[in-house]
Order: sequence, then structure tokens, then C-alpha cells
Amino acid sequence: MASVVVDRERRVWSLSTQHTTYALHATEDGKLVQLHWGVRLAPAEAAGLAGRPHITAPYDLPLDIEEQLPVDGGLRWGVPSLQVTFIGGVRSLELALVSDHIEQEPHGTRLDLVLADTHFPLTVVLHYRVREDCDVVERWTTLRHTGGGDTPVTVHRADSGNWLLPELPHYRYSAVWGAWSAEHQLRREPLPRGELTFGSRHGLTGHQANPWIMLDDGTATEDRGEVWTVALAWSGSWRLTAQRRFEGRVAVSAGFGHEGVTWRLQPGEELTTPPVLGAYSEGGFGAASRAWHGYARQYVLPLAQEVRPVLYNSWEAVAFDVEEEGQLEIARKAADLGVELFVMDDGWFGRRVDSSAGLGDWWPNPERFPEGLDRLADEVRRLGMGFGVWVEPEMVNPDSDLYRTHPDWVLHHPNRRREELRTQLVLNFAREDVGEWAFGWLDKLVGDHGITFLKWDMNRAFSQAGWPAREKDGDGDQDRLWIDHTRNVYAVMDRLRANHPDLRIESCAGGGGRVDFGILARTDEVWTSDNTDAFHRQSIQHGFSQVYPAGVMAAWVTDAGRAPLAYRFHVAMAGVLGFGGNLHQWSPEDIAEARELVARYKDIRATVQHGEQYRLGAEPGRGLSAIQYVYRDEVAVLLFHPHPEVLPAPGLLRLAGLDADAVYQEYTGAGAAGPKATGRVLMSVGLPVRDRLAPGDWASALIRLRPAR
Repeated sequence: MASVVVDRERRVWSLSTQHTTYALHATEDGKLVQLHWGVRLAPAEAAGLAGRPHITAPYDLPLDIEEQLPVDGGLRWGVPSLQVTFIGGVRSLELALVSDHIEQEPHGTRLDLVLADTHFPLTVVLHYRVREDCDVVERWTTLRHTGGGDTPVTVHRADSGNWLLPELPHYRYSAVWGAWSAEHQLRREPLPRGELTFGSRHGLTGHQANPWIMLDDGTATEDRGEVWTVALAWSGSWRLTAQRRFEGRVAVSAGFGHEGVTWRLQPGEELTTPPVLGAYSEGGFGAASRAWHGYARQYVLPLAQEVRPVLYNSWEAVAFDVEEEGQLEIARKAADLGVELFVMDDGWFGRRVDSSAGLGDWWPNPERFPEGLDRLADEVRRLGMGFGVWVEPEMVNPDSDLYRTHPDWVLHHPNRRREELRTQLVLNFAREDVGEWAFGWLDKLVGDHGITFLKWDMNRAFSQAGWPAREKDGDGDQDRLWIDHTRNVYAVMDRLRANHPDLRIESCAGGGGRVDFGILARTDEVWTSDNTDAFHRQSIQHGFSQVYPAGVMAAWVTDAGRAPLAYRFHVAMAGVLGFGGNLHQWSPEDIAEARELVARYKDIRATVQHGEQYRLGAEPGRGLSAIQYVYRDEVAVLLFHPHPEVLPAPGLLRLAGLDADAVYQEYTGAGAAGPKATGRVLMSVGLPVRDRLAPGDWASALIRLRPAR
């Protein structure tokens, strides 16, 4: 189904996915421009677009937003996707197409378009990939310094690609913004004229924004309308800019790095950008989300076919009061609830009795674990659970043996304060010796103790992001650390997984600060937010679900907030269920109810984690909302009505994604129950829901449906 077809006479390349086509064209003056991104066209139809007039601005000057990679140079004044400086201070790029190459791959087709500067030694390769049974187009760029001598090319900006939208009567954008403990807050607003930029200067994906944007004409709904999405697969600093021009049209350029950061390409070197991904959907925001979820499961996640276990994390029960007997006591309580993975959080290592010391000294605290971790790990496994631990490899406390031995390992500048945040400094993972150190102790920790889960945290952003040794060596390219730090984090994770096939990793960064398709390629789930209040979590999880699937969304039942236990469980059941509450303080009634709810989650978790997701009803917290999952012949619906309004909840809820001709019936642990209805009736008339919700605040319910036997 995925294909790349070239019409050499008209110099048009058509990249077709399951339902869409992305077409580009080399113009007579040497520019590579986008012709089409939308519904699937036949190659001849796409090639025919090359004869149409291109976008023009006043004075008949071409608009750079239609280019595949707008450069800094020539008659261009928009947002450049590529900016470099050559010898002599020349900042103007003049690229010409040199060649193309099409290659069939195991699960798709790849196109490489090679361009070269007309005078200076720089080659730019634009890469494209389309996959089978998927509507996501992957793009990335490689810069190559092809000269000799010792003169570098300075790179100021290197985006992965520029995407042009069709001409629409109006433009609206959807994106998420927020802060620590309030991540993934969905915004859906008219796209302003000019330039709208989202990004991170933090050295990681960030809590304040996430590297994706959806665009529509202002009329799309959850189940209707055209939606275009651009997403960047990168876990460091990034920038995404949507340009809305006065003359018409919108383009989105995205890539790693942020303003003020420059990189140098030495002769013979190359720089490859992370993938920027584009997807088009005709089925509204819901279909766009499902396309991204399917792409993640099929082509991003390392082991998407697995069912994630129910997890217990000890942090909220004991905080830094971590010692062997206490961990064993709470592990027994967790196992009794049906937990399958026990994770010991911060405080087990070095002299770590609070947040001020020990970070970086990754060996069991001898006073708290006099025999190391073996007894705890063995007992946890005897209880039928996997054993995991919290780690923060990229950070160090100044009060640690590691920092006293290697003060040069942290990000810093000469003659400047080493400013602490959370009494931490950031280790420079761009250094090969730091990466080798991290891999060494992590490899030993996992191997010696049979650890099957790492909660990999990163609790602060970069500051004083310098690397003085690079200046002393004459390289003068300290800013490469903004790229190489992230790449070496990736490399350590990849090596650990290769050495320990049973190891699973959760990405955490002070909550949801490192969530993107780059980190998801080497982790199994992400910590969505440090905010575990069930009501707050609903809006966080709603924004998260726009692009990322439920099967990677860690969601805990804790003691936070005012909602009753069942409501907290139902919110957490919408993703990968976990616990973080203080089980010592739970009543016998709470324990019994929790045990039953864990069992009910296990019945539906394959449907939640692997199924197609449909967001139904109102937005979370604004009336009756619901999340529906469909997987094979199983249907699970989670209902929420936190605060009754003047009018009661609707009596019927229209479902989605069912087999119209199949006959469905509610299913409980005791078997089938209730009346039967066809999928057509459930989708057009609705499922009766009012009687399933208890009166008063914090009403919620779980409904399971199956085809009637």
C-alpha cells in the first residue's frame, strides 16, 4: 500500500500511504516545493498538479512556505528551516537538486533527495519514508560537510522539514501547554496571523508544551472533518513554528534546538536531524488520534504487543524513609491487591535520606539495606511480582562522592555560578565518559538484582549549559551538548535493553516532562504527570490522548484529591493502571474494593492498552464524559460525571467504532447481562447510561460489551 512514484518528466514525487498522498515537485528554478498533502491521489493526478501556478506574493515573488526546507538566502523572508554560515560570513544558501534515490524497505518505502550548495561544500539530503498500513509520513534531514581542510560550517538552524497546508477558509490549531503538575492542557483556538511558535529551551521535551500541532479549518469535530498533524520525535530542546501568511496558506516547520544555539560541521562530518512526522485524517480529531496511536503501536514502541502490568510504587507511602523491612511490608500489601510489579522509589542508594545528598552514588545504602537489594528483590519475586527501582542517571547532588570526584562532569561555564535546582546539577551526558559511567552502573544494577523495570527520572532542566573542555581542545563547539546529551541518553537505554531483554523502562521527568515519539522508541510507558488528583488527571489525560496511546500512559490510584476510590480507579483504568497510595492507611473496605477493581481492570486492560480509543460526550469535568475502547470483539466504556449540574446526565450515550450488524450485550464477571442491541442502535440511538451512575458527586462506571453468544 505504501509507495513512492516518480514522474521524471515533470519532476514530481508522489508518496502514498494507506489513505493519503504527499506530493512534491522540483521547479525549473531548482526549488523543491510541496504540491499536495491530503487525500490519496493517483500518481498521474499528483503529477498533473505540477502544471498549476504556484503561490505568489506581491511583485510575483515566490513564497518560501511551499518549500520542503526553506533556507536562509535568496528571496525568502519567512521562518527558515535551515540556516548556516560559510567561510567569510556568507549566510545565504543556494541549493540545487543533485539526485534522488528510492528504496524498498521491509515495511515501507524510502525516498532520498540529494541537494548541494552551488558553491560551498555542503550537501543536504531530504529523507522521506511511508509505511505500510499507516498514514504517517516520516521526514528528516542530513547535512554533510563535503569539503577538505579545517574550515567548519556553522549551523544555526536545522529543522527536520517544513509542511504546507492546503488553502482553507479559516485555520484553527490544537496543541497542549501547561506546567509541572498541569501538563497536556489542550488548546483549540484560531491560528493567529504571523508566526506561532511552541518549543522547549529546557534540554528535554518539557512540561510547558509538547512537540506536535493539529490544524483544521475551524469546523472539525471529534468525529468529522479534515485534520493535519505535525509531530517531532525528539526528547531535547525543540522548536515548532506555524506561519500563517497574509497572502494565504499555512506552513509548519519543526526541528531540534532553540534560538541562540549553534553547531559546527567539520569537514567530513554530518548532522542528522530527528524525524518530523506528518499525518492527515478525514475523520476529525478522534480519527487523527487513532492514526497516531496505531503508528506508535506499530512502528515506535519496542514491545507494543505486551500487556503492561499493574504497578505499585512506594513513594507516597514512605517518601525518603526507605528501608528493607518497610519495603517488604508494603510489598506484601501490594501483592494482596493483585499488583504485578513492585517499584522502590527514591531513597534506596548512597547517603540519600533526603533530596540534598547522595544523588549520583548508585549503590544500596548500607544502613538501610545491609545485605544489598537481593533479599528485597527475591521476596518481591516470591510474592509473584516483578522488581523495579527509581533512578535518575542524568543528575547529581553536589553533596555526593560522584561530584567530589568528577566536578567537571556537570554542565557549567567558567566563572559562573553552578546554580542548583532541587539541590541538583545536570550531568553532561554528551561526554562519552559520563555515558559509559551511567551504562556501567545501570548494567550492573539491573543484572545483579534481576531488575525488570526502571523508572528513569529527570527532575530539572539544563542551566549553565557549558562544556569548557570542548573550548580547551580547540573544538569550540560546546552547543553540540544540546544534541548529544539526548542522543547518549537514547544510546544508554538502547544498550541496556539489548543486554537485558526482560528490562522495561518508564520515562519520567518531574512528571510528564519527557513525552514524545523519540523517547517512546526506547521506553514502554511514560509518567504522565506528578499530579495524581483524579479530577485534574482527566484533563491531563485528555490532552495526552490527542497523540499518544493509552498503552503508554502511566496512571496511578493515589490518596490525592477528594474523589472516592472507585472514581480514582476508573480514571486510572483509562491507561496503564498503577498504585501510589499509602496502603498502610487504607481501610479494610478500601482494600477489598481495590482488590475487586484491580481484577476488573485486568479483564479490560488488553482492550484499553491495545484498542481503538474514542472520546465521547463532554470534555472531562464539563458534564458526562466517556472514553470507549474497542479491541477485537471487546468493548470497554468508562463513564465520568464528577459534578451534577442543574440537568441530570444524559440518558443515552452514543457509542462509536462498533460493528453495525453485530448484536452486543453487557458482560460482567458473572457473564452476560442486560438487553441486547445491535451496534447500529448503540451508535445511532445510544447506550442507556443514566441508571448506571450513582446520584451525587463523583459518579463513574465501567461498562463492558461483547457480541452476544
